[in-house]
Amino acid sequence: MISITEWQKIGVGITGFGVFFILFGILLYFDSVLLAFGNLLFLTGLSLIIGLRRTFSFFFQRHKLKGTSFFLGGVAIVLLRWPLLGMLLEAYGFVSLFKSSAIGEDIPHPI
Repeated sequence: MISITEWQKIGVGITGFGVFFILFGILLYFDSVLLAFGNLLFLTGLSLIIGLRRTFSFFFQRHKLKGTSFFLGGVAIVLLRWPLLGMLLEAYGFVSLFKSSAIGEDIPHPI
């Protein structure tokens, strides 16, 4: 059985609140304050769940730097109160971050 620490339980709650605030901010026509608060809560909760070292090693891998820069740049743009542009950049960065970990992508295809 996998043991979950108290910090990880708190991280799950904070991440859940972050997702809620992001969705609520989108529902209220891209309210910049709710989106910014949701982004900060989501990243904080993720850091508490998997740890700071693993979070940094995930985001700052060499082949994921493009996705990371778009995602964190989108977070910064949302914090600067440009919510629509920031969310578009975040979405592209999120897809770029997880695109490289797709199943079968690293397998060379025959010509």
